[in-house]
Amino acid sequence: MQKVYSKIESIVGNVITVRAKGVRNSELAIVTTGSTQSYANVIKLDNDLVSLQVFSGAQGISTGDQVRFLGVPMRVSYTENLLGRVFDGTGTPRDNGPKLSDNMIDIGGPAVNPAKRIIPRNMIRTGIPMIDVFNTLVESQKLPIFSVSGEPYNELLARIAMQAEVDLIVLGGMGLKYDDYLFFKDTLESSGAMSRTIMFIHTASDPTVECMLVPDMALAVAEKFALDGKKVLVLLTDMTNFADAMKEMAITMDQVPSNRGYPGDLYSSLASRYEKAVDFEGAGSVTILAVTTMPGDDVTHPVPDNTGYITEGQYYLKGGRIEPFGSLSRLKQQVNKDTRDDHRSLMDGMIKLYASYKESVEKKSMGFMMTEWDDKLLKYGRLFETELMDLSVNIPLEQALDLGWEILSQCFEPNETGLKSDLILSRWPKKLND
Repeated sequence: MQKVYSKIESIVGNVITVRAKGVRNSELAIVTTGSTQSYANVIKLDNDLVSLQVFSGAQGISTGDQVRFLGVPMRVSYTENLLGRVFDGTGTPRDNGPKLSDNMIDIGGPAVNPAKRIIPRNMIRTGIPMIDVFNTLVESQKLPIFSVSGEPYNELLARIAMQAEVDLIVLGGMGLKYDDYLFFKDTLESSGAMSRTIMFIHTASDPTVECMLVPDMALAVAEKFALDGKKVLVLLTDMTNFADAMKEMAITMDQVPSNRGYPGDLYSSLASRYEKAVDFEGAGSVTILAVTTMPGDDVTHPVPDNTGYITEGQYYLKGGRIEPFGSLSRLKQQVNKDTRDDHRSLMDGMIKLYASYKESVEKKSMGFMMTEWDDKLLKYGRLFETELMDLSVNIPLEQALDLGWEILSQCFEPNETGLKSDLILSRWPKKLND
């Protein structure tokens, strides 16, 4: 039986307070103001004093308005009809399509029991050499993309959405500029990838509480599709906006702030979302790639700092490229041993030479005399950056590995690469006049 209350004790910002019994945390309610209704979410319980965040904002609400508790948490429809659709943080359609109300499922549930998980063992191909070759994305992995504002992280996510070899993409946008939302929508539609994509989008002008619901919506749907045997890739942008929404809510509720004003449960709130990444035995999987912007390029900022303790590595996006130094996929060794016999050795050898190239660049900038070896390294570094690091490069893994050998052969003699003789004999490109 639904409980109805007609006295609101207080209104602070977008949070209203009523006295009610038998109400649960995260329960959904409807606030009726005249002829209009708005959803609200229980965010705090203090004995019989219940605080609710009103989705559409508390403007226009008076203390005599009616609050009706629905007895259920926030829910989202789970059906094949979600494919190709765009929703906001409450599950309401943004694309002028019909509202879906079939097979409603709860959001924000617990992560999968670790005993039910299997060890990650399959590669997800993206067509991006800096991922596929050097920091392979593994099915059921959880990885952040650390970046600063202004970097093309949304363009990178869109490319991954178009090219990743998965069954389904679930895109969760938090605090997006409207132009970024349209960019995702137009790019995926024009590429034909929209038919396998579900989008939950919160723009910067939408209510703050919806920002906090987007990851839960996206992950709840992804988990259900994974249980039905789908290989699902969840793309989230931007988790720093999600954390900022948490901070705003915590301030409204007079919580004691922690590091830089963020709530004390920042770590557990991030972890509860990232831990949804899972590979089910005999079913599908959920893989998570989430952008985390770093204010002032500060990796010690609370959001990237806490994220680094939860995830299995990270991608650093800097200067429009995925940096090989600092970027790390801790699970890549689970799969790159099975891709091609030269994958691991070529990956290690090319990164070592690129590190030497960076040293030569520094020597040159300081006016040191350059040796023949330095000249070779400078040539190699330029080729490596333009033909492999550039994010516009779109080639399969095997072609990227062949290109790596080609770059090495253009710059070095075989004995200068530090690679094993048997690999060089089998993989070193043959000259046309040989």
